[in-house]
Amino acid sequence: RVFGRHTRCFVVGEQPLSSDGNCDTSTDILIKDAWPEVSGSAEDDMRDESKLLDQVSKGLEGRSEFEGLYPKFLGGGRMQIQDAHGEGVEDTTQTVLGETVWAQLGDLPLRAHMRIAMSGVGEPLKFIKFIPELIVVIYDVMRCHMGILKHCQILHRDISEANILVRRDDTGVHGMIIDFDLAINITDDGYAKRAERTGTRPFMSVNNLEDEPTKRTALDDWESIIYILCWLGTFGWNSDTRPAGSMSNWKIASWDGNNAMKIAEAKRDHMDSSRTFTGITKGFNLNIPDIRRLAKVVEGLQGVLIDNHKDSTLRGAMIIPDSIPEEDESDNAFGEHEYKMCPDPFVERAAHWETISESLLAKLEIYAQGAKKLLTDI
Repeated sequence: RVFGRHTRCFVVGEQPLSSDGNCDTSTDILIKDAWPEVSGSAEDDMRDESKLLDQVSKGLEGRSEFEGLYPKFLGGGRMQIQDAHGEGVEDTTQTVLGETVWAQLGDLPLRAHMRIAMSGVGEPLKFIKFIPELIVVIYDVMRCHMGILKHCQILHRDISEANILVRRDDTGVHGMIIDFDLAINITDDGYAKRAERTGTRPFMSVNNLEDEPTKRTALDDWESIIYILCWLGTFGWNSDTRPAGSMSNWKIASWDGNNAMKIAEAKRDHMDSSRTFTGITKGFNLNIPDIRRLAKVVEGLQGVLIDNHKDSTLRGAMIIPDSIPEEDESDNAFGEHEYKMCPDPFVERAAHWETISESLLAKLEIYAQGAKKLLTDI
């Protein structure tokens, strides 16, 4: 298998990773070794995670409010190997296979061997102990996400369960956002410079799933956060919170699969209103302590993103006819009718991404403050 990402991470530090989530790994160094897809040379590659991490580290330098919430770039980039003549060449799938074999394989994406050193190490979400901890972690991740957007002009584009880590220190539990290999620079207006399908299927926004040339914004990542919380509320995050039974027993199961358009259709239906969205939150695992508190959080975020807009074109998730034509009075019962369609609310909201994102972060901050108070009593 020479065509996968093959990501491996190695922790370098004096403190071993704990099994209970109590180890402070903030001073450890992590080496990430992977084979990401690349576009063009190392100098021109817009997907180069090492450059994006360097940009993040420089943009957030000196901003203490984001300290520990993102990995700091220490060095790295594309790896080189020696060819048969002793010359240094980039370690790519093309150089590994050779020009002749590579030409015979067709339009395969080029992958380059990348190695990056970074500081700040966290642990997976499975080490979350309580719902209030999860809420605090998600708030930290999204306030850092918005800080990176504002100060570094980078949109993450792959908010997923695997790209959120938990970090603990003397002040409590914190969240950490990682994995910037699908991130992209934004325009001065806050839009991603390319509109393309990226992300992890169950957590991808409707815009990403449908892969239309709709402008991608921070709202796509906020939408992903709602899907992540719904997923965790239903299926849990470790063996203690995982429900019994088949995944297919829940409505949310339609968010996963191979057909992106069917997933988008299901998400439009579920997200359209507070009424349809409760069909998802009612499926949360009631055996998880404080699960209704998590349901309140995601319902509040869905309300800010989808429901609570004075402008009707910004509300909802479905594209519906704005007017129904009168019944055809001619003899031709199958005559053509012209339907006037309402604007796509996901497209309309993209133009208001900044104010809606600010409202979402403010809403999540309120929930996080309440969660922190609960944690002091535990």
